[in-house]
Amino acid sequence: MENNIYDNINLPKTKRGEATLDKICDAAEYLFGERGYYNTSVNDIAYRAGVAPGTIYIYFEDKKSIFQYLINNLKKNLKAKLSEVTRDCQENIDKEFLGQQAFFEFVNLHRGLYKIIWEAQFVDKELFKDYYSSFARGYVRRLTEASKAGEYREIDPETLAYILMGISNFIGLKWIIFEEKGVPEDVIKEIMDVLKHGILK
Repeated sequence: MENNIYDNINLPKTKRGEATLDKICDAAEYLFGERGYYNTSVNDIAYRAGVAPGTIYIYFEDKKSIFQYLINNLKKNLKAKLSEVTRDCQENIDKEFLGQQAFFEFVNLHRGLYKIIWEAQFVDKELFKDYYSSFARGYVRRLTEASKAGEYREIDPETLAYILMGISNFIGLKWIIFEEKGVPEDVIKEIMDVLKHGILK
């Protein structure tokens, strides 16, 4: 069962409150991505967000609840982006191409995502597992439907989901984190070529 992104948070009821929450989350994303969870304090987040430390406690119980909300909110926003760009696709391979593009664009805008997610295994292991298994469950549903429609040969959909997630994960790591630039479109086309034709002659 997926974590509720509103656990351990008092959601704002005004536009001003929403703007303050956004500033806190932006500051937390930057600091957790740059320094890591354990080297970031609530005071650090407050200072970067330009708010008093007490303001943060209006919304969050503690630093861990900020971290949990941030990860779940990033997951929600990424899923929304993927759903938006693939909504009108008729064929699964087109969904895969556009989904890969959208994922890389999202990570390019949120470069701390890798560090934040991977550190979650030490901060909140269940949150870490849920992040990946949540995307896998969506993939499994889509791949099962595509297999029934004859778009894929019969392969265990969960295994295939994690293979595809692994491709996205490490291609993004190579280009966005190591090379510090966007993933070239030619690389995405090569991913598609592998998916369509395999790697063996």
